[in-house]
Amino acid sequence: MSRAVATARLPAPDSLTLAEQVAQMVVVRASGHLFDHEIRYPTWEADQATLTRYVAELGVGGVILLGGSAAEVGLKTQALQGQARIPLLIAADVEEGVGQRFSGATWFPPPMALSAVADRHPSRALAYAEAFGAATATEALAIGLNWVLVPTVDINNNPDNPVINVRAFGASRERVCALTQAFLRGVQTQPVLSAAKHFPGHGDTAIDSHLELPVLPHDRDRLDAVELEPFRTAIAAGTDAVITAHLRIPALDAHHPATLSAPLLTGLLRQQLGFDGLIVTDALIMGAITNAYGPYEAAVLAVEAGADVLLMPGDPEGVIAAVVEAVKLGRIDPERILASVERLWRAKQKAAPALMPDGAGHAWEHLPPPPVQLSDLAQPATRRLAAEMLTASMTVQGQVPPCTAQAPGDNLVLVDDAVGCRFLDRTAAAIVWPQGHHYQLKLLDPQGCVQWPQGAALRPSLVQVFVRGNPFRGSAGLIDLAITWLDALREAKLLRGVVIYGSPYALEQLRAHFGAAPYGFTYGQMPLAQGQILSALLPQLATALNREFTD
Repeated sequence: MSRAVATARLPAPDSLTLAEQVAQMVVVRASGHLFDHEIRYPTWEADQATLTRYVAELGVGGVILLGGSAAEVGLKTQALQGQARIPLLIAADVEEGVGQRFSGATWFPPPMALSAVADRHPSRALAYAEAFGAATATEALAIGLNWVLVPTVDINNNPDNPVINVRAFGASRERVCALTQAFLRGVQTQPVLSAAKHFPGHGDTAIDSHLELPVLPHDRDRLDAVELEPFRTAIAAGTDAVITAHLRIPALDAHHPATLSAPLLTGLLRQQLGFDGLIVTDALIMGAITNAYGPYEAAVLAVEAGADVLLMPGDPEGVIAAVVEAVKLGRIDPERILASVERLWRAKQKAAPALMPDGAGHAWEHLPPPPVQLSDLAQPATRRLAAEMLTASMTVQGQVPPCTAQAPGDNLVLVDDAVGCRFLDRTAAAIVWPQGHHYQLKLLDPQGCVQWPQGAALRPSLVQVFVRGNPFRGSAGLIDLAITWLDALREAKLLRGVVIYGSPYALEQLRAHFGAAPYGFTYGQMPLAQGQILSALLPQLATALNREFTD
């Protein structure tokens, strides 16, 4: 289906009906997979028939995609734009590059890796951040995405934060501001929209807003000095959107969380900070909002507060009807809706070249480009950039001795969820590399682990722990499992080495349990990161495997 849409230009906002205007403010969630039987989250992701109705009949303004391959997403975005009367904003959360969500594209380490690089080489970290932003925008554009929901500009100054964690550029205001500015310069090399999140700052929290409502107890002076500064930086650097945080700040609004707060969204962000781009709610399906307000009142309150975009409502059709009804009842001024649509139009005009050949005016009917620009995906230079970022941010102490065929050991791989783990297939370096050193796989997670050390026949072991902040479920169970095994192996003098993938906070928690064992840490969890860290810790393996996992 053609990526072109039916009209030659965006219609005047006031030519739309009220329901059509409100629909443009809604961004629905869908799977990047092409086929309904591959949808991973059917409660949240519309099937094909429903998605077509949202786009073609309701006229929603955008779609956020998760999952699938880059090639599938290219075809899907082309089809969606073909169904839409008004060009869509098609978004994705790609904080670790496009490959984080869509296989085949480049998967980068999480943003906090750049902070580790900056500890050693500040100028190199800024160069990496800019190149990272440019690569993310380029690969997004290559598959039809015109809105990348990055960067995360929260300052992760609370090590117990389960939801921001390594998604942040760091734990200090200065570091986050500098890397935010550089990253946005990179994104702006392409006609792709950006989004700074989560306003007014979600870093100093210890509650997962996917489940409950965190409270930020700081006063205005503290917020001005710390949390708000990266948002000022992002606004000055030209971010196209700001995404709200589902948290409550009593010092600024005693009654409503930030997403639903007029003092925060209209008063602070729009008027005091002077932001005139898109104000976007964080996902409205999250428990911090739905538990207290339900899907419909939450949407109405968000619009009343000043939001332009309602992201991922649980019932898009019902939300549109609720906001329309609120306008008819006088709760919301019709001009409030019109102002949001006008901002959306400015954003869509900026992103128009992503949908048209040669950026030609508003000529949506022109012959579209191919659905996937393969020459812009996972190119050697981009993969080298990801590898360099991983190398520059990893830590290696010592080397792991090999076992023998006559006296093999165990490769204990601990993950949060073995069933849902996408970075551990049978060819993953974390599995294949230790096998070459006669460490036999034992895959464990907190849900499925039935063989605890006390009942196990312990052997010399390499322990690999994949751990980071896990929205919806946290990582405490995995940390406890890792400590149990590490202590048992260390006391039995059978701990040959440890690798931690993902969270530097987890490394700090677990380091005391390593004893004198060699260890490595990398921010990445993908096969590229596995190959790099293991090639440093287990260097004797054949060069063929090294080429396979680090090229």
